[in-house]
Amino acid sequence: MTTTEDLPSAGTEQAQPPKPLKHFTVAEREARGKAARADVPRKSHAEWTPQAVRPDPVELLEEQSKSRVEELVPIRYGRMLVSPFTFYRGAAYVMAADLAEMPRSGLHVQLCGDAHLSNFGGYAAPDRRLVFDTNDFDETLPGPFEWDLKRLVASFAVAGRSRGFDAKTREQIDLAVSSAYREAMTEFAGMRTMDIWYSRIDIEEAARRWKEQVSAKATRRFERNVAKARTKDSLSAFAKLTEIVDGEPRFRSNPPLVVPLRELASGQDMVEGARKVIRSYRRTLVGDRRHLLEQFRVVDAARKVVGVGSVGTRAWIVLFVGRDNADPLILQLKEAQASVLEPFLGKSQFSNHGQRVVEGQRLMQAASDTMLGWIRTSGIDGVERDFFVRQLWDDKGSALVDVMEPASMRLYARVCGKSLARAHARSGDPIEIASYLGTSDTFDRALATFAERYADQNERDYEALKAAADSGRIPVESGL
Repeated sequence: MTTTEDLPSAGTEQAQPPKPLKHFTVAEREARGKAARADVPRKSHAEWTPQAVRPDPVELLEEQSKSRVEELVPIRYGRMLVSPFTFYRGAAYVMAADLAEMPRSGLHVQLCGDAHLSNFGGYAAPDRRLVFDTNDFDETLPGPFEWDLKRLVASFAVAGRSRGFDAKTREQIDLAVSSAYREAMTEFAGMRTMDIWYSRIDIEEAARRWKEQVSAKATRRFERNVAKARTKDSLSAFAKLTEIVDGEPRFRSNPPLVVPLRELASGQDMVEGARKVIRSYRRTLVGDRRHLLEQFRVVDAARKVVGVGSVGTRAWIVLFVGRDNADPLILQLKEAQASVLEPFLGKSQFSNHGQRVVEGQRLMQAASDTMLGWIRTSGIDGVERDFFVRQLWDDKGSALVDVMEPASMRLYARVCGKSLARAHARSGDPIEIASYLGTSDTFDRALATFAERYADQNERDYEALKAAADSGRIPVESGL
């Protein structure tokens, strides 16, 4: 990797002069929310009928694959084919194309863009307390609030089916998501602006509620998961991913999942190239964090396969050490391509997609990674690409969906719904959205109906991908 040193976008985005702001009264904002019901009734969100000329979901996935690392694409398909739920995780583009054909409320927020239930979880805030929040922003872009909420509720419908829950149980879980979102948004609508900004969900608070409402077995599983998250940091990543070579730590080769740079481009000083990239990335950090990073030196870098839907995009990990080999830091440089929402909602205001991701994350999260930044760099093939940078592991934990009982999933659904509402309240107008949603369960039931209908569509799309794999249309590598 060599860096592009002369790009002004490697620092702060060159913004246009700010437009004058118009501030509406509370009454005016409430009226705007209610007026949106006339254009898009809340019951209308229950609708899902595929368009007569609906895009082939496999073609959409193949379109995405064109810009990805060719040798990794079969792994992506293999991971998506594990189950309808893993397919759903990788099919954000497919769903975005479907949502684009539906009525829109016109009430915009900063969208996560891929708000399925596995993209929420715990992580360490800068004060080192564990918080719960949305934690994936690869697809973030401004848009209608219901797009995120529909993807979230439908993800619970799909997950409930994967757990074998009956229709009534799934309906209760689906309703829990949207009712928690609506109730939280109503609460945020009555709060002071700064109180909304500082609000967050602490894991300790979630743990207390968890113990009150689920079985002892589920409580023990939750506590083990939190304990595991507390140990998932640079030290544990260092122990898992590295080995000592000639007295220096180096990434351990585990192709195709982890491939050190020395194996990807023999004969080139790739570590020095990584150092140049890091020097450019440093410019996107504020002064105190830049000073912190400068206490570490780069010793190695590797390509690492991550996620389900992200497989095939370029992701690098860079190993640093501080005072000695027992003081490691591992950063991840993850490629940021155009959001899957852009074809339907318009281009980002940021020319660098890494910055798009970082700015969206900072806007939506209650507390963000200390090392968040971005870079534009050219790789071994000489093609310029955008990346965002974060710590690889920072006390991160996610829900164990595949072992959840109905009560656990229902409670988790409420936490996710509240978390999404908090993110949307920061970036959108909670008074307008709360006014649109109202105090009845009309909207909740509409989304629960939509979720089950879309889960049916997801199963059909999953079968289409299976058929493409069986016919040899797409290459598949499973078990990785």
